[in-house]
Amino acid sequence: MRISTIGYSMKQGFKNIRRNRMFSAASIGTIAACLFLFGIFYFVVANFQYMVKTAETSVGVTVFFDKGIGQEQIDKIGEEIKTRAEVASVTFVSAEQTWENYKEKYLNKELAESFGDDNPLKDSASYSVRLNDVSMQKSLVTYIERLDGVRQVNHSDTIANTFKSFNALVGYISGAIIIILFAVAIFLINTTVTMGIAVRKEEIAIMKLIGAKDSFIRAPFIVEGVIIGILGSVIPLGLLYFMYNRLIDYISGKYNNIFRSFRFIELNGIFKTLVPMCLILGVGIGFFGSYLTVRRQLKLKEGK
Repeated sequence: MRISTIGYSMKQGFKNIRRNRMFSAASIGTIAACLFLFGIFYFVVANFQYMVKTAETSVGVTVFFDKGIGQEQIDKIGEEIKTRAEVASVTFVSAEQTWENYKEKYLNKELAESFGDDNPLKDSASYSVRLNDVSMQKSLVTYIERLDGVRQVNHSDTIANTFKSFNALVGYISGAIIIILFAVAIFLINTTVTMGIAVRKEEIAIMKLIGAKDSFIRAPFIVEGVIIGILGSVIPLGLLYFMYNRLIDYISGKYNNIFRSFRFIELNGIFKTLVPMCLILGVGIGFFGSYLTVRRQLKLKEGK
């Protein structure tokens, strides 16, 4: 396509928007409404998954060593565990610390003092291992159990499987809702663009009559759709940006007892992903909605 043709298409695209303000506004509103709902849904899902991911890091395994093992071998085991991708952190807990924790949690002062300097848990030194991904716990446990000097690995399959199933459920629900939202968006934008083009049937017919190529006729409408898509993306992004921190503050204050132990994703963190997603989706809906609708109208003209 020549530069002059591109310039003409751009000019006509903007002119079409000004000329058909009502249909353009309806198209922008349709995309904006759908992407606004998508943004709200994304806020919920992203923060929910973030909370679950944070909770997953509190789930871990405890590694106990063979009796009489030296500190050098213990350090070696720790280094080998740290090389695993699924490991978030490895903390060494000495036998003395284990005994102090046990006394503080389960024994009263008099009973604890009766042991004197004796440590009944002298062989209970361990590593506390936290995971990045709880779904990989099984493979990590299998790996650690094969290391020389490891006596026992304590872990909870029930908790790991619960998190794994929960994440899968959230993924399925998220996917289903996203598909529904975009199906509705494409249907509405298609209907709106069809109405707008119907008004310009005569214009298309004249261009066909004078021998204009389909690509030449289609280009201004596609430009129009892309511009509408951009505007339909920017508007909800602005509203969502303004709302996010206020919404988080409201939820944190209103339901403090529920969410005081959880952290929400920061504004910049969530919009780093949401902005390109909304722009791509908005432009995509505008582009394909216009392209398919104009293509259908041109085929109808050819069939007559």
